[in-house]
Amino acid sequence: MMAVLTIPAVTGEIREDEPMSRHTSWRVGGPAKVFFKPDSLDDLSQFLGSLDANVPVFWFGLGSNLLVRDGGLNAVVIAAAGTFNVLEKLRDHRVRAGASVACTTLARQCIRWGFGPSEFFAGIPGLLGGALAMNAGAHGAETWERVRSVQTIDRFGEVRRRLPEEYEIAYRNVRGPADEWFVEAELEFDPTVAANMDTMKEMLARRKDTQPLGQPTCGSVFRNPPGDFAARLIEASGLKTCRIGDAEVSEKHANFIVNLGEASALDIENLIRYVQQTVADQTGVELIPEVRIVGEEL
Repeated sequence: MMAVLTIPAVTGEIREDEPMSRHTSWRVGGPAKVFFKPDSLDDLSQFLGSLDANVPVFWFGLGSNLLVRDGGLNAVVIAAAGTFNVLEKLRDHRVRAGASVACTTLARQCIRWGFGPSEFFAGIPGLLGGALAMNAGAHGAETWERVRSVQTIDRFGEVRRRLPEEYEIAYRNVRGPADEWFVEAELEFDPTVAANMDTMKEMLARRKDTQPLGQPTCGSVFRNPPGDFAARLIEASGLKTCRIGDAEVSEKHANFIVNLGEASALDIENLIRYVQQTVADQTGVELIPEVRIVGEEL
């Protein structure tokens, strides 16, 4: 059970027992005990600083790489989307970008400024904060290749500026100080690389043609194993259109699981496990989930 919570005075929005199915891209998930949407960094800092130290806190962005179980989250959920929207050009091909900025928006604006290579950000679903948290990438490029510093806020509301060397960065994995979350980043682009709007449009068109956009998914479910592609292994294992409940492996892209309308989080999680086991049995490759699975079972 979560510690008794005294709600501090804030200017942002607070909801209790908020269904996470309203906020995740899979459209599933049980209720959050407390759901807080701050209206500024100061508001968030005051809120976090006022919480009892025993109250668990869960940072939530756009919900595009997340599976919340049907029992929900017995925690205070910080809904960061829409709060940290700064996007400005700095000196020397540098950009200051808030964690709530959509990666596609970042790509478009950087191209307008002539900053390259930035087109790859258009291939990353979700917000910059999520891209920082998992070193998201697309078309052979990764987020942290561009990072020169980040601003974070910790569990107690303290704001810090940190450098990349304070983190362990790997493929789809970032390890840094515990109980800190990204608020914004300073990114640096290469003045010798021309930005190209046509290249970005081609990337978006390819994504539209090859991915089940417009359906409830989380994006790619599994990381690509070294030297191979998760989608190829899943398709080769005969798993396209495999279904549990209303959760289905996409016919369009095998590394996507689609909620056909009435799937539960348990249906999706069971299908993830089934795909993992089947691919391991047939190919010997153990697929590692890229999606984060959190919360309580019913």
